[in-house]
Amino acid sequence: MTYHSTEPVPRPKTTGADIKTFVAAALLTFGVGLLGMVGWAVLDSGFGGFLGLVGGVFGVVWWRKIHGKAFPKVLPTKSVVILAVVNAVLALILLLTAG
Repeated sequence: MTYHSTEPVPRPKTTGADIKTFVAAALLTFGVGLLGMVGWAVLDSGFGGFLGLVGGVFGVVWWRKIHGKAFPKVLPTKSVVILAVVNAVLALILLLTAG
């Protein structure tokens, strides 16, 4: 006989640290893509895009070296803000070079 509980399974609470980790993961991914597009736009070739992606991979490795993991559970707000500013600057560079 199998016992089935009628009580709902408690869901884990989402904390601010979880949200910061999610935002950092999205910004890192978006930033690597932006860096590839900026490389393509600046050098006007696929080689520039390749160099941008290689630079993005080195950026993720650097991020991991600073924080211990690529997506740590506890992440300083300052790091997330700096990452957002870097993404904004890359997007601005892309908009200026694409025109």
